[in-house]
Amino acid sequence: QVQLVESGGGLVRAGDSLRLTCVASGRTFSTYARGWFHRAPGKERTFVAAIISNGDGLHYADSVQGRFTISSDNAKNTVYQHMNSLKPEDTAVYYCAATDFSWVVTSQDNYHSWGQGTQVTVAT
Repeated sequence: QVQLVESGGGLVRAGDSLRLTCVASGRTFSTYARGWFHRAPGKERTFVAAIISNGDGLHYADSVQGRFTISSDNAKNTVYQHMNSLKPEDTAVYYCAATDFSWVVTSQDNYHSWGQGTQVTVAT
């Protein structure tokens, strides 16, 4: 089992940037792919970005392509999500997730471990 803890959320204005951090403990983190999902108010949780363990495989949702960057530091068991040019529609709880798949997967059904989430609120 992998334990995941997110941090870095907050209240920002449109156009600002944030960096979310997800620290893992438990099983060897570097062998898994990791992803970020978000749940906007009143909506279902959806895929945002994912990265495979060596950092070579990346995938982004169309809504964040070019604005968000996912990266990993295996030595620190940490995944980051750099969010630039934030928009009010990015307001959501952001969750980090881990999967046994060694390639990028976008379905939340393929992720076995989840963090508690961190709130990101983007004001106009």
